[in-house]
Amino acid sequence: MTAQNPRKILVTSALPYANGSIHLGHLLEYIQTDIWVRFQKLRGNECHYVCADDAHGTAIMLRAEKEGLTPEQQIARVKAEHEEDFAGFQIGFDNFHSTHSEENRHFSEEIYKACRDKGYIASRSIKQLYDPVKELFLADRYIKGECPNCGADDQYGDNCEACGATYTPAELKNPVSVISGATPVEKESEHYFFKLPEFQQFLREWTRSGTLQEGVANKLAEWLDSDLHEWDISRDAPYFGFEIPDAPGKYFYVWLDAPIGYMASFKNLCDKRGDIDFDEFWKKDSTAELYHFIGKDIINFHALFWPSMLTAAEYRTPTAVNAHGFVTVNGAKMSKSRGTFIKARTYLNHLNPTYLRYYFAAKLGSGVDDFDLNLEDFVQRVNSDLVNKLVNIASRTANFVYKAGGNLTTECAEPDMVADFINAGDQIADFYERREFGRAMREIMLLADRANEYIQEKAPWAMNKEQGRQQEVQDVCSVAINLFRQLITYLAPVLPEIADKTADFLNLDNLDWESRRNILLGHSINKFKPMLPRAEMDKVTAILEETKDELAKETGKTPDGKKDDKPAPQKSDKKDAKKSKNKGPELREDGNEVIADTIEFPDFAKVDLRIAKIVDASHVEGAEKLLQLTLDIGNGETRNVFSGIKAAYQPEDLKGKLTVMVANLAPRKMKFGLSEGMVLAAGPGGEDIFLLEPHEGAQPGMRVM
Repeated sequence: MTAQNPRKILVTSALPYANGSIHLGHLLEYIQTDIWVRFQKLRGNECHYVCADDAHGTAIMLRAEKEGLTPEQQIARVKAEHEEDFAGFQIGFDNFHSTHSEENRHFSEEIYKACRDKGYIASRSIKQLYDPVKELFLADRYIKGECPNCGADDQYGDNCEACGATYTPAELKNPVSVISGATPVEKESEHYFFKLPEFQQFLREWTRSGTLQEGVANKLAEWLDSDLHEWDISRDAPYFGFEIPDAPGKYFYVWLDAPIGYMASFKNLCDKRGDIDFDEFWKKDSTAELYHFIGKDIINFHALFWPSMLTAAEYRTPTAVNAHGFVTVNGAKMSKSRGTFIKARTYLNHLNPTYLRYYFAAKLGSGVDDFDLNLEDFVQRVNSDLVNKLVNIASRTANFVYKAGGNLTTECAEPDMVADFINAGDQIADFYERREFGRAMREIMLLADRANEYIQEKAPWAMNKEQGRQQEVQDVCSVAINLFRQLITYLAPVLPEIADKTADFLNLDNLDWESRRNILLGHSINKFKPMLPRAEMDKVTAILEETKDELAKETGKTPDGKKDDKPAPQKSDKKDAKKSKNKGPELREDGNEVIADTIEFPDFAKVDLRIAKIVDASHVEGAEKLLQLTLDIGNGETRNVFSGIKAAYQPEDLKGKLTVMVANLAPRKMKFGLSEGMVLAAGPGGEDIFLLEPHEGAQPGMRVM
């Protein structure tokens, strides 16, 4: 649907907890959501994006006490920090609120009372561990002791990190309160429960209605095929949150009022704006669409408890709950000691947020797989796609138009090519809609390759030196600027800052999706200004070092666990290194050189050999044997590889040829750039190296067995 028949859409991201800073793991979700929302708005749909800080719970109460603040002061301070960080990454919330609000109190009480009055709330006494010093009941994470299974010390009250056993806090040996160090005592208290089992049949149908990703629905089916348990929705004082109506000293558990915060934030937006009808989006028979973007770790709250409460209170349920995986860095869990537990602010101190928005988009699909942020690949991908391909289109051509008066030609010299770019928008829009952002980025970069090939073939800089060819220069450059306009329109949801700069450069009010159909003819443009500097690996290194420094300040220790003292100087082993260097090759008993240690078949089976098409090749300045190759390995994915075949081929002779490459070789940083694989070629070496020809039947992406 487009502006002629706009959809009404409400979108939320999971609420960040008001107890700490935003980090890169959080940002994956907010950037993913923001891209989808911006796309919907560019398509002309009425789309509202709301969020809030999750501001209740024991942890916030204790943190405020430690900081010498009231809980209200603590959450206000964190909210300001969160809003600043989100703005830094161009996250375009229509409203960012707090669960500690009158709107949230109102809806929490209303939904609770509706559940209570319909018989969906039960109460009974339960036994819990209690801190006699702090005078509060202890959640599992506030109790430590010895594992009842293996005896490991310093384990939390629900599971053992040493042996993996699960247990109740009461089963923990020699338990202590993490808060005070006191020995917990068992104490009885009345709690309130939501009767989730009453909704078992409803949930079986709802979770299979297309609302959830298939893998998520399958996982939840494991729960729904067995008996569900009632959900404890209350906590005892002292607790920072909302008191339960007619139950003095009892508070709503934070996970009851957290998702209700979506409703509260939207109501706050409606009251601010005055032109949005709350009921139109939340009433039971609403035709508007409601989408939640969340991490896979909180799916049970959003796909079991939340829709059940909404149904009980006669509100609508979500149109879809979109879950994503966790963020790893360089293939491993984010780690403070390795410097990879990176805060949003630390990143912003060194790098442009545009880089991360694009990299996330380039690798995001609609599934729940974990997302790996490979830092070397990050730098290479950003520079290759955004700087070398995308911005390069305008930077190589705009100045010719501007110097000639600043007007694009009145007729398009390549109408078919421009039409192809315009028509590609339908497929790209479908990818965005289905959250297949990676596929959208690959399609866009294929178009960028085509635009660059056109510019390279026409070479306006060469034509401009020849007498009487200035009109041809203007024709070519005007086509290039129109192609650039199309590409930036498609990337606007991902790169809002670049889109704004492009709109200024092109003298356009906006880059709405449908406006791309109007080719810019006789149109005046402004002087082109640099849009995006290259990403530098030393800035990435600075981020890692700053993150390690933050850990040292927090703990008083270096990342390796030692006191923060300078290490003693180490004795140099230069002599030994020199000896090793001059040792020469190892020889077998027959006098021949040992080629390599043997490997087992499973090691060899890990090698991913693929047919690759050489789409570009060039000399490497300062290298005697290397050529720089751009390889198409299928499905629109390209790799940058440096290969020592300069003695056998000139770059112009390689384009279009096929080769075999090791596709899963870890990227290697060379002084000339990042090499993302290894090219394999047959022959005795030197000038006698043989590659494949396209007519020999192989296709890019085919695996070599």
